[in-house]
Amino acid sequence: MNENRTALVTGANKGIGFAVAQGLGAIGFTVAVGARDDTRRAEAVARLRTEGVDAFGVALDVTSDDSVAAAATTVERTAGRLDVLVNNAGISGPADDGAQDPTTLDLDVLRTVLDTNVFGVIRVTNAMLPLLRRAPSPRIVNMSSNMGSLTLRTGPVLAAYAPSKTMLNSITAQYARRLADTNVIVNAACPGWVATDFTNFAAPRTPEQGAAIAVRLATLPDDGPRGGFFDDNGVVPW
Repeated sequence: MNENRTALVTGANKGIGFAVAQGLGAIGFTVAVGARDDTRRAEAVARLRTEGVDAFGVALDVTSDDSVAAAATTVERTAGRLDVLVNNAGISGPADDGAQDPTTLDLDVLRTVLDTNVFGVIRVTNAMLPLLRRAPSPRIVNMSSNMGSLTLRTGPVLAAYAPSKTMLNSITAQYARRLADTNVIVNAACPGWVATDFTNFAAPRTPEQGAAIAVRLATLPDDGPRGGFFDDNGVVPW
């Protein structure tokens, strides 16, 4: 693996995002740790470096146009190009008091979840595309969930979070169509039910297990699949 390859992982200070950073770093990527919180970002970078990963921090709030633009400048100044973008940052949104019951849905909750889980992905992807286009084999991985599958309909009723992942899947397909005649390969990944703060750590899979599919899609060969939705077992139905 070319040691000069650089990967940006959003929401990389903890959980699945940190595990993705670890996984990519372990196979030789320089990892840009994207995170909002300065202290947690610095701690994540320090931990990666103690593990032998070449890592640097990128201040990144995916809900802010200015923050995203500044992050692109940081990556360009530090690495010159971007080989992999993993859009991992995401939120579940509050679910108490009927906030995500479709019959009593709090539209402010829906807006907030979409701003991070969908609009944030678009902000970051479009800001980073010029840097990705400089790479020989650029990859974009959008961290989704099978809760967004209209076929499977898994998990609890969460009328903000689940539709945000459905829309993310559709956006992924649209990017793949638009970039079909380029070397940029775009796919969505489902990490499965992972023990993180999102699940109150009451889930059977480790962050490392959840990160594996993202690492795999980030390192696809040039003839790899495009515009798909995958987990460890293969294709996830839309």
